Amino acid sequence: MITLKNAPHILSGGAPLPSLADPAGREKTMAYQILRKHDRLKKSDRMELRFDSLISHDITYVGILQTAKASGLERFPVPYALTNCHNSLCAVGGTINEDDHVFGLSAAKKYGGIFVPANMAVIHQYAREALSGVGRMVLGSDSHTRYGALGTMGVGEGGPELVRQLLENTYDIAAPQVVLVWLTGKPRHGVGPHDVAIAICGAVYGNGFVKNKVMEFAGPGIAALPMDYRMGIDVMTTECACLSSIWETDGRTKAWFTAHGRPEDYQELRTQDGAVYDAVIDIDLSTIEPMAALPFHPSKAVSLKELMANPGDILRQCEKESEGQLTGGVKLKLVDKLKDGKLIVDQGVIAGCAGGMYDNIAEAAAILSGKSIGSGYFGLSIYPPSIPVNMELMRTGVQQELMASGAIFKPCFCGPCFGAGDVPANDGLSIRHSTRNFLNREGSRPADGQLASVFLMDARSIAATAAMGGLLTSAADLDYREPEEHDYVFNASAYEKRIYNGWGKPDPSCELRFGPNITEWPKMPELPENLLLRLDSVIHDPVTTTDELIPSGETSSYRSNPLKLSRFALSRRDPGYVGRTKETARLEAGRKAGQPDPEFLSVLERTGITDENDLMLGSVIYATMPGDGSAREQAASCQRVLGGAANICREFATKRYRSNCINWGMLPLNTDPEEPFDYAPGDYVLLRGVRSAVQEGRETLEAQIITKDTIRSIPLHLPTLTQEEREILLDGCLMNWYARRRK
Repeated sequence: MITLKNAPHILSGGAPLPSLADPAGREKTMAYQILRKHDRLKKSDRMELRFDSLISHDITYVGILQTAKASGLERFPVPYALTNCHNSLCAVGGTINEDDHVFGLSAAKKYGGIFVPANMAVIHQYAREALSGVGRMVLGSDSHTRYGALGTMGVGEGGPELVRQLLENTYDIAAPQVVLVWLTGKPRHGVGPHDVAIAICGAVYGNGFVKNKVMEFAGPGIAALPMDYRMGIDVMTTECACLSSIWETDGRTKAWFTAHGRPEDYQELRTQDGAVYDAVIDIDLSTIEPMAALPFHPSKAVSLKELMANPGDILRQCEKESEGQLTGGVKLKLVDKLKDGKLIVDQGVIAGCAGGMYDNIAEAAAILSGKSIGSGYFGLSIYPPSIPVNMELMRTGVQQELMASGAIFKPCFCGPCFGAGDVPANDGLSIRHSTRNFLNREGSRPADGQLASVFLMDARSIAATAAMGGLLTSAADLDYREPEEHDYVFNASAYEKRIYNGWGKPDPSCELRFGPNITEWPKMPELPENLLLRLDSVIHDPVTTTDELIPSGETSSYRSNPLKLSRFALSRRDPGYVGRTKETARLEAGRKAGQPDPEFLSVLERTGITDENDLMLGSVIYATMPGDGSAREQAASCQRVLGGAANICREFATKRYRSNCINWGMLPLNTDPEEPFDYAPGDYVLLRGVRSAVQEGRETLEAQIITKDTIRSIPLHLPTLTQEEREILLDGCLMNWYARRRK
């Protein structure tokens, strides 16, 4: 059972009790003990943080390094690891993926960084194995930067925030609330970390219970959880929309650091009596059942028991809910997977930072021992998270056991998590122990008439289903012998031979090595006094993910080329968006050249503006709640490259996407909650005196909405901008802000 208590609690006598809110008591939480050590500001309501290390993968690090270089980077001030686990299929687009890797290695040599070659480790497993330490903080350009189970606070953000750290600036946030996750009991047979994680996500995502807050895990239930189990729960806290996470440490944590050759990085981290939390999540682990997250979000949680008992109604409801999300004339077909009232799935995948840990794979092997996956349509792929984990799987015979059952082992690669590996067949249903099951996240393309879907499940129930040839089966229903805990051997020999570790040894004479796809950012304009915005996409879905704003999968190879990448913006959600932005850009180009289009002149005449000297025409999207999911900055930068000047929404799904908009010079505008915003592409939004408003710190602007037949005024809001954020918006983007400061 999961119980939410949305009121302050104090830890007293080793248990949380109702309390009054107390900012001083919050300072006693584990989260604040760590945050304050990294906080330069030391104020009660704001924090300016510097991190101990940084990490990026090969979808994000080229853009980060290009931006930092253009802003004056001379050396890496903290350890910065560049992993190669996303664009490691060096085939798509010819040489461009390996060109990025060569660029990354040359940057590590020039600036003093760490370079992890392709297929050595996925980003978050390498961070666990090499960058974590109790009391540390790690900033990563991937949303699943979560190492709380190791006593390390991880934060996933867009690339510009890493640029700020590389240039020795700070990560600036409002002092976050802390939610205590109080664990009791012990997981039952067949219940794994993904079951717990999906249950938590289902309980807290939709109501925003932990949004932009820190989740602090404590309680007697932690002692029963092995480290891989804790890390499997922890990495999924990202899907709850929280800022970060932290766990109590104990003897198991100490043994983990010792096994990985870093005993000095362990220290005891415990909750303190007198610590005050803003809310509490009570979880009795013994009540958690095997779970599934239905398409298209990890929070769509249902127990496998319920799903198997009543599949028709549940799947029909899921199909109905999907109708408003789909484009291209496709329909979600789940009921078709029922045969004689039983659900048959097409594919199983156990992968990466969430599913690929040793314990998950070892328990899958125990379930499949002596069994066969069969020679039908169902297949099982397993992606270990690092070479050392894979070597341990081989040393203990786990890999051989699984391969004998028909499972296929694949490289250390994040592909299945973002649509670049094991893409199912059209109308296929995949069950995955991976992080996300967003629409198209598995790689299908509805605009081309393709659709596949994913249920998130734990490795244990995926293996149980595999043992039944694809018949959905709960691991709790199988009688198997769970593997005993063993002394884990961390063999770092491959790392020692292949990873380049140049931290603290920059070589300014080393030349960066560029490929033809690595291009500079185009010039971004400053914010004008008057901004005329043309609505180029209007999306009323409850949530718009970053996968919809800029798809993953086939776009990944172009992340080093802003102009080519921008062609994919909103391509799976609103295929007409890019064409409409080009029309907006054409109108602006004509205006600047003194040859204004009649459409523009007509709109300008209706506004009453007579002086165009301090006016700019830009593109804007409206989405109810944009930015759920990935930290990828390209969800914002692609809009900016296409002429985007703002986002309008009721609220932003995540802090990181709002920050990406600001860092790329796009106004993060909020409507009033009751505003229906029933306007269409081709309508205009006029913001008079917007530059002055941002300079003066005004939080509400009067906007005029100009449709074909009407002009209407509505308020738009710019809440809680810091002075630095205002300066970035005025300068046009973070790069311009740095360039101005260097003059």
